[in-house]
Amino acid sequence: MSNIDKETARSYLLEMSKIRHFEEACGRMYMQGKIKGFLHLYIGEEAIAVGAISQLTNQDYVITHYRDHGHALARGMDPNKIMAELYGKKGGSSRGKGGSMHLFDKKLNFMGGYAIVGGHLPIAIGIGLALKKQKKDGIVLCFFGDGAVNEGEFHESMNLAALWNLPVLFYLENNQYGMGTHVKRSSAAADILYKFADLYGMPATRIDGMDVLTVQDSAKEAINKIRTSGGPVLIEAMTYRFRGHSMADPSSYREDSEIKQWEEKDPILLFKEYVKENKLLTDIDISNIEKEVKVTIENCLKFAENSPLPDMSVAMDKIYYSDN
Repeated sequence: MSNIDKETARSYLLEMSKIRHFEEACGRMYMQGKIKGFLHLYIGEEAIAVGAISQLTNQDYVITHYRDHGHALARGMDPNKIMAELYGKKGGSSRGKGGSMHLFDKKLNFMGGYAIVGGHLPIAIGIGLALKKQKKDGIVLCFFGDGAVNEGEFHESMNLAALWNLPVLFYLENNQYGMGTHVKRSSAAADILYKFADLYGMPATRIDGMDVLTVQDSAKEAINKIRTSGGPVLIEAMTYRFRGHSMADPSSYREDSEIKQWEEKDPILLFKEYVKENKLLTDIDISNIEKEVKVTIENCLKFAENSPLPDMSVAMDKIYYSDN
C-alpha cells in the first residue's frame, strides 16, 4: 500500500465524506417529495469513486452507470448543480432535464450516467477509439456493476477494446446485488467475474473496494499500464451498498447480519482510523472536514430549493450537446 501525505489524506476523507453526506441528504429530500423519480444511492461505495478518479488527469474521460452521484462529485462536478438537477430545477447541471441517472459535464470529460444496464460500455469503446485515432493521451475510466457482466454489451465491448488495443479501464463495482438478485443467483462465474478478461487477453485483478488506498494503488497501476501499452485493463472491486437498490427498495432480501458485517468495513470509518493511526490527521482535522462538508451540503440544498423550475417553452431546447 502506498504512503500518502497529509494533503492527500485530507482530500480523500473530504471527498468520501462529501459523497456520503450528499447521498444521505438526497435520501431525506426524496422522502420529503423534493426529489422525484428514480434515486440510487452510492452509500458504502465511496472509496471506489474517490480512489480511482483521483488518479485521472484532465485529459481523461469518465463514463458510468445510473448510480452516478459519487462519480460525478469525485470528478469535480459542482454539488449545487447536481442537487438542483435532482430537484429537476433550471440551475441543474442539465437544466433539470437529466435527473439523477443522467449527470453530465463535458468540461470535466464526465460523459454521463446511463440508466440502461451495460448500455454505456459501447460508448466507452467509442470514446477510446476516438482518443486513439486522434492520438490523444487520455484514457477512459468506465464504471459498471456486476449486473452488467451478464449483458451482451459487456463482452462485445471487452472484445473490441482488446482487438483494437483501446485505452479503456473497465471498472467493475461488484456490490453483489443486481437490484434484489445476488450475483451468485445470476452468474455461473460469480466468484471470478474479473477472469472474463482472460478470454480477451486483458490484464485484470480483483481488489478490496472498501479500502480507498487499495483502490488508489490498483487504479494507478492499471492507468500507468494503459498509458504505456495503450491496451485495456479490468479491475473488479468488491464493495457493498448500504442502502437498497433504489429508494423504492426496502432491501428485505438481505439479512441484517449481512448488512452489519459490511457496515463494519465502512470505507470512511476505516480511513479515519488509518489517518489517525498514521498521524496524518487529528481529531480536530477530521472535525473540521465534517464541518466543511456540512456547509457544502447545506449550501447545495439551499441552491436547489431557490433555483426556479425550467419553463415548459425550453422543453425541447438543448437536447443535444453543443459547444455553443
